[in-house]
This record gives sequence, C-alpha cells and structure tokens, in this order.
Amino acid sequence: MLRILDAKSGETVPAVSARRALTRVEAHASGYDLTALRVLLTTDLLLRALELGGTPVLPLLTADHHQAELHAAATTLGIRPFEDGRDLAAGLGEAQVVHVTAAGTPPAARGGVTVAVAPADGPDAGVLGTLDDPAALRLALLDAPRGAAVHLGAGALDEAGRRLGRLRRSVAHWARSPSRPVPEKVRGRLRDAWEDDLDVPGVLGVLRWMQNQPEIPDGARFETCAYADRLLALELTRDLGRAA
Repeated sequence: MLRILDAKSGETVPAVSARRALTRVEAHASGYDLTALRVLLTTDLLLRALELGGTPVLPLLTADHHQAELHAAATTLGIRPFEDGRDLAAGLGEAQVVHVTAAGTPPAARGGVTVAVAPADGPDAGVLGTLDDPAALRLALLDAPRGAAVHLGAGALDEAGRRLGRLRRSVAHWARSPSRPVPEKVRGRLRDAWEDDLDVPGVLGVLRWMQNQPEIPDGARFETCAYADRLLALELTRDLGRAA
C-alpha cells in the first residue's frame, strides 16, 4: 500500500484509508511556474501509483489563475487531464481526498492527506513550448526527491534529454529479444520504491541497477521498463522499431 508523508501531521501515513474507494486527488496551484508544474507532476504520479494499487481516482485542479496555461502544460508533460476542482469537489460526497500543494502553502481547513512539494526554479514555465521532447523536463523534475528543492541550471534539460534518449534506445534494443516476465525481485523493488512516499528517484535507480544485472535477459529488461513507465510516463517504448 502506498504510504505518504502527510504535511499536516508530519507523519508517514497510508495515502488512502480504503484501497478500493474513489479517491479525489486535488492539485492546488497558485501560479504558473516550475513549482506549479512540479505540483501537477506529483499529482499525476499519485494518480498513477494509486491506480496501480487498484484505487479508482478522480484528478482535480484548483487554481486561482492561469487555468488554461496549467491545463495545457499538463497535457504537454503527459499528465492526466484534470477536472475543475471548484466545480466538482463539493459534489463528491464521501470520496477520499489527497491534496497536493507547494511546500509552505498555508494549510486550509480540509480533510484528507496533504502532500507538500518543494519548489523548483530554472527556466520559465513557458520553456515547455520550445522543447522538442517535453519528457526531458518531466525526467529532470522526477530526478530529485519530492521534498528537495530543484534548480534546473543551464544544460539540465539537455542532459535529461540525452539520458532519456539513451534509455529509450536501450529499451528499443531489448524489445528485439523474446519477451520475458518482469523478474519478481525487480517488480518488488520498483513497488517498494514508489509505495515508500513516492520515491521516484528510487524507481529510476532500480532501472539503472537492472541494466547491470547480467542474469536478467533483455526481454525482461524491456518488460520491466514498460511496467515502470506506467508510473513514470516517460514514453520509454517510443523508439521501438528504430534500433539499429
């Protein structure tokens, strides 16, 4: 079961109390910058992790400004479409709720778990419209623990793009071998990482570790990356058929 650090209590708690019950996952964005994009991305990861655990979810976005820009940025970054939180939240009855906010946001009188996201800075959020592969920004923001501030300096997005390209080429190469199931020890390490306070850097670390395990056949490496990408959404299988 996914456990998450609740910013209100300071304790690690189950993200939801009832695994099969509808859960409202609500992103609260106060602007249009890299921190807001990181809040949306963390919300997307929560949605994916909960669904992988069998929990039905409803993604909502509450923002005072820049609604159109935030919705467009979410689409560009491979984030699930959001419903308008102000329109729907009151009509959902007893649905469980998880709130995702920027760290330092004053707590509101609301129930459920609150997930705090550390700030991110670097290029203007409008850089999304200039990127050949927006997944490079997704990877750059995923690469640090959620509670650590992120600064994307000069060259950070280019480096993330190169790393992503190398991994996609490896995945395309592995796909040419006969498919094999994801090894249980690898599946377990992946789930242990993302169910431990959404440790996405840990998930990426498992993928790096897997590449150096000679006993894992290439077909299993491919299936492992395809499985992990259900959470990461980095389009790791995008280059299938392009490998030399």
